[in-house]
Amino acid sequence: MNSPSTSASPCRRLPVAAHAHLPPETRRLEAAGTLARRWFLRDCGVGLGSIALTSLLGERQAQAAKQLSTEPLAPRLPHFAPKAKRVIFLFMAGAPSHLELFDNKPALTKYDGTLPPAELLKGYRAAFINPNSALLGPKFKFARHGQSGAELSELLPHLASVCDDVCFVKSMATDAFNHAPGQILMNTGNMNFGRPSIGAWTLYGLGSEANDLPGFVVFSTGLKGTSGGAGNWGSAFLPSTYQGVMFRTQGEPVLYLTNPPGVDAQLQRDSIDTLKRLNEQRLAATGDPEIAARISSFEMAFRMQASAPELTDLSKEPQHILDMYGAGPGKSAFANSCLMARRLVERGVRFVQIFHEAWDHHGGLVGGLKTQCKQTDQPTAALLRDLKSRGLLDDTLVIWGGEFGRTPMVQGGTSDGRDHHPNAFTMWLAGGGVKTGQTIGETDEFGFNVTKDRIHVHDLHGTILHLLGFDHTRLNYKFQGLDMRLTGVAGSVVEKLLA
Repeated sequence: MNSPSTSASPCRRLPVAAHAHLPPETRRLEAAGTLARRWFLRDCGVGLGSIALTSLLGERQAQAAKQLSTEPLAPRLPHFAPKAKRVIFLFMAGAPSHLELFDNKPALTKYDGTLPPAELLKGYRAAFINPNSALLGPKFKFARHGQSGAELSELLPHLASVCDDVCFVKSMATDAFNHAPGQILMNTGNMNFGRPSIGAWTLYGLGSEANDLPGFVVFSTGLKGTSGGAGNWGSAFLPSTYQGVMFRTQGEPVLYLTNPPGVDAQLQRDSIDTLKRLNEQRLAATGDPEIAARISSFEMAFRMQASAPELTDLSKEPQHILDMYGAGPGKSAFANSCLMARRLVERGVRFVQIFHEAWDHHGGLVGGLKTQCKQTDQPTAALLRDLKSRGLLDDTLVIWGGEFGRTPMVQGGTSDGRDHHPNAFTMWLAGGGVKTGQTIGETDEFGFNVTKDRIHVHDLHGTILHLLGFDHTRLNYKFQGLDMRLTGVAGSVVEKLLA
């Protein structure tokens, strides 16, 4: 027997206040206490279709999320055949002077000590100096090298010897003129903290081919840590398994890698297995990718107890390789890191990044550049030569550069410093599908503004992802209702860079 509330009407009446927004016919039917089946199918058909479509899309997203949650580092195919399978990014934090290293400007020598043209400074904002400061001529000589005729500073004799394997980009530009936002923009595509790094995006898109090592490894050399901090290699809203793992250049490669006294390998294995079973139960109940990341990190840490010490044991390298890099126990941290970068990509690591924070020469420009070039030029060239000799350079993308350039104007009263400059700077790329033996872009006679082939940071990122086999507009991750991506709503692939 039906209750009075259900027998009186086939549907529940809406509250009076809810009638106002309904169409007249619907209000009439509701007032009569009935809603016809014909009306429901006619007027609600679109809504039912939307429900069905949402359900279908939800199932597909759930399947994709399940794959990422169960095997977050499993190798995955990109959108199309990639030219590069892995990346080594030599990030020169602090911003090296393009005017002393790559972009020779005789006009700066000619007008050294004079004020820049007023029209050049219109609307320009500098970080520290009064923009209307005297021009400063380059402090070192330049010469052309190789079959490509690349023009390089005398400070870079080793890079000059491999310049035909490099593509120099003299027309880079950025939006930031201070270190932290500049570094974060170069590494995450946004000046604000809280975005995944390019290494994390790469690992998210491709997974890793390394079973016993992290897919994204970071080194920090130079005088200090980066201004942008761990945000330069973080995963932000991507699952944390895609963030960079910092390796040290001396002592244990990763802190707490060795078991404490009283904990042997079997006890460690039993503990991890127990935690894994508990975490898998929770993962099955919630589908939270962070739980999968936790399981993956525990397993990786256990395997690294054997793989990491072997990786960092440079004594197994032939002496001529150590000599080529200038590497070895007690030698330059940058040189050792470059050699370990090669060892890492050999073992399937997807992205290696070396942060060398030492190029912020507001003063001491001449001495500072001599010191840093002496530390970095030889191992950088050795890395290219070593990768090429092993057949790895063809599908390993190598990138060199900082967050911005330096001003043509002097900073300080000693004529030995330059301020930050976002309008124009130089980077270079090699390997992995890059058209090498060329120089792209030009700047004006003072190296102040780009005059040809301007390449923004977003364009660089889009091109890097293209070389890795991705359409940068389609490599995205749903976060807060948005399809987030490395390049945001900007960026174009630089066709001139492609082989």
